Amino acid sequence: MRARFAWHVPTDFNIAQACCDDWADAAPERTAIIDLSGDRTIWSYGRLRDASDALAGKLASAGVALGDRVAILLPQRAEVMVAHFAAMKRGAISLPLFTLFGSEALEFRLRDSGATAVITDAAGLAKLSRLDLPDLRLRVDVDAPGAMDGPGGAVKRTGAEDPAMMIYTSGTTGAPKGVLHAHRFLVGHLPCVEAALEGFPQPGDVGWTPADWAWIGGLMDLAMPCLYFGVPLVAKRFAKFDAAEAWGLMQSEAVTAAFLPPTALKLLRQAPPPEGLALRAVISGGEALGPALLSWGREVLGVPVNEIYGQTECNLVMAACAGTQDVTPGTLGRPVPGVDVTVRDAAGDACHVGEVGEICVQGSPAAFLRYWNRIAATEAKWRDGWLRTGDLGRVEGGGVITFVSRDDDVINSAGYRIGPSEVEICLMAHPHVLTCAVVGLPDAQRGEAVTAFVVADAPSAGLEPELIAWVRDRLSPHMAPRAVRFVDTLPMTATGKVMRRALRDA
Repeated sequence: MRARFAWHVPTDFNIAQACCDDWADAAPERTAIIDLSGDRTIWSYGRLRDASDALAGKLASAGVALGDRVAILLPQRAEVMVAHFAAMKRGAISLPLFTLFGSEALEFRLRDSGATAVITDAAGLAKLSRLDLPDLRLRVDVDAPGAMDGPGGAVKRTGAEDPAMMIYTSGTTGAPKGVLHAHRFLVGHLPCVEAALEGFPQPGDVGWTPADWAWIGGLMDLAMPCLYFGVPLVAKRFAKFDAAEAWGLMQSEAVTAAFLPPTALKLLRQAPPPEGLALRAVISGGEALGPALLSWGREVLGVPVNEIYGQTECNLVMAACAGTQDVTPGTLGRPVPGVDVTVRDAAGDACHVGEVGEICVQGSPAAFLRYWNRIAATEAKWRDGWLRTGDLGRVEGGGVITFVSRDDDVINSAGYRIGPSEVEICLMAHPHVLTCAVVGLPDAQRGEAVTAFVVADAPSAGLEPELIAWVRDRLSPHMAPRAVRFVDTLPMTATGKVMRRALRDA
């Protein structure tokens, strides 16, 4: 059923204007960013505007024009936003890149995108110096004196449909693809953030996420919405996530609204939270959390941990909001206002309750424009007006959807199609399991055997049969792992998602 909600996307719209200059005009001294990447520094909206104006002038002097790609290779710090806004003020396309990328990953993205400029630091320049990048004309070190200074100028007029940002998929299957988004995609994120953060923004709100701003989760699930709504945004990403440090940051900066990916939540659960936290709402997405983590949030933190759902091509289209919904643990909740989400079978027909099919989306301004230079892949992403997520879901009663798995993660065992998420959630509830991943490995009799890779606090020979029985008793014998392999760590993408393909190929 279509939600009764009308999107209001202005014909003329520019993310830099909405997230920076409008606030700078109205309240130039208002706090925009609390930068903890070095010494604690407060960036007002006025300072953010002036710095992005100057960098936009620098880009203009170098010939960066409408539609050019401007790469941003920086850790989480205020200059990331300066760079995004400077590019958008020129009518260019900002291209966030993860600082932990190796040379091959960087060279592929910069060459594939044809980026003409890069905003980075000394460490980034050192990486780039070894690469063959014929299109790159300008390299800016944000820490070099005067390097970001230019004559400034007015924000270029852009339409809501004009390209604004390109984010590369993490590339767990095939080569990464550049996902091109229009300025309107910010508007498409806002209802989900407002609902999932329980009436965001509230007076006194402060936002933070440990997720890197190079990815759509950190950048668009929290960072940009904070700036749009005038909420102070804390900038700090740990080189290696440390639960005690993260708790200390949230306490000292009185963080009220946080986007904490599942991996961060699992690590935080291993350290006691301090007294005096100001948290009032937490959102999480990327992997199913399961009842154990959700219960921990309610009982230990005293706040809802609301799951959100989307992907790089069409983000934040569903949410499970404890404050306004009767949430069923393990489900994706309901579509956000203005978005249609259905589960469809191989023929493209809507699935009935209890059936598994592909999650498909329609109606969101957060939907991407196209894949960069990949016409066939873009066309394949759509079917009869529906954006195909490639994720499998099961229709439940009451209109909610349960995430089953990525389509290529489904385990086919003895005629059963088994989604790994449900088995992983079950294992995560065991007191000795810290984290885990479930895949199907070749088996002569079953086709594939359910196999669990487990990080445990005390692995032992006796723990393997215990975990197998744990799943068998709680889910079903056919879903129970045939084997458990204890590992020290799990292979992760740069966005913190488990690389099940790497486990299958090992």
